[in-house]
Amino acid sequence: MNMKTSDLFCLDGKVACITGASSGLGQQAASVLLENGVKVVGVARNKNLLVSWAKSAGKNASFVIFDLTKRVEIKKIATQISDIFGPPDILINAAGVNTREHANNVTYENWDKTIELNLGAPFFLAQALVPNMISKGWGRVVNFASLQSRRAFPSGLAYGASKGGVEQMTRAMAEAWSSKGITVNAVAPGFFPTELTEAVFKDPILSKKNADQTCIGRNGKLDDLNGPILFLCSKASDYMTGQMLFVDGGFTVK
Repeated sequence: MNMKTSDLFCLDGKVACITGASSGLGQQAASVLLENGVKVVGVARNKNLLVSWAKSAGKNASFVIFDLTKRVEIKKIATQISDIFGPPDILINAAGVNTREHANNVTYENWDKTIELNLGAPFFLAQALVPNMISKGWGRVVNFASLQSRRAFPSGLAYGASKGGVEQMTRAMAEAWSSKGITVNAVAPGFFPTELTEAVFKDPILSKKNADQTCIGRNGKLDDLNGPILFLCSKASDYMTGQMLFVDGGFTVK
C-alpha cells in the first residue's frame, strides 16, 4: 500500500537535537520542526539567547547550554540531551564559526576552533547519539555544509577547509550508518541573513553582488530553508543519503 503524500512529511512524536539553535539557521530549523510536531532540544553556549528561544518556543522546546568545542565532554552532554524528551531521532548540526581571516593571517587558535566546531563537533555528537537511532532502526543526521564546501571565498580558508570536510564527512557517515536505517545528508545554504553573514549584508554592494550571482536574483530568506529541512528530516528522504543539497537560489549554477 502506498504511503499518502501527507504522511511523507509527518514528524509527529519525533525528537530532535539541534546545535546552534539559539540563533540564525539553527533556530530556523528548530522552528520548522517544532511547527511540525517535533520536540526539540537546542544546544548552544549562549545562555541568554538559548533561554529566550526556549521560552518563546513553548513546552516542546528545551535546551542544553554547552560549548561544543569541548570534545571530551560531548558523550556526557549527549546523555543530558537524551534525558529531556528521550533519545533524539534527528540530529541537525547547525552550529558554526567563521573567523574571516586571510590565509596569511590564520592563527593556530582560530584554525583549531574552526575545525573543532564546524567539523569535529558534528561527528562526535553524531557518534554519541546514533546508537540510540540504530536501536530504533530510524534516524536522521543533517549537517550544515556551505557554498564554501565547493567554492573558495576571500578570507575563508579555515572555514572553507572545515566545510569541505563536512561534505566528505557526510558521505563517510552515510556509508557507516545508513544500512542501519540512519540517513545522513548535508544542506549547503547560500547567503542568508544570520550572525555569520552580518558583515556581508551590511555591505549593500556586496549583498547585491551575491544576489545577482543567483539564478533567482535574490539572497535567501530564512523561510527558504523550511522545505529542505523538513524533507531531509522526514520519510520523504528515505532513499537519499550521503548527499549535499544546495539551498542557494542557484548561486553555484553560475
